[in-house]
Amino acid sequence: MPYKYIIRYLPAAEQDLLSIHDWIANDNPRRASSFVEELDKRISKLASHPYLGVVPRHLRLKQSGYRVLIIEGYLVFYKVRGRTVQVHRVIHGSRHLDSMI
Repeated sequence: MPYKYIIRYLPAAEQDLLSIHDWIANDNPRRASSFVEELDKRISKLASHPYLGVVPRHLRLKQSGYRVLIIEGYLVFYKVRGRTVQVHRVIHGSRHLDSMI
């Protein structure tokens, strides 16, 4: 059994999840809650498999040690630090990313 890592959402990622919830809730409040729960559930898989995400192609992100987990059009940017997975951002793939990371 693989050793479990700790998942830690940084404040920007927590705010991203709240924003995602609010955006979806404008049309469907019930779906908003279940979707954010599903995102969290899939992100929690990083506790057992921290290198599940891919190394990004963007040179600056790669050099900074980011990995990216893709979940239904959302990009989860994270870093593995010791036994902790730090979730930095959760951003829809259609957004302009350079100013966000």
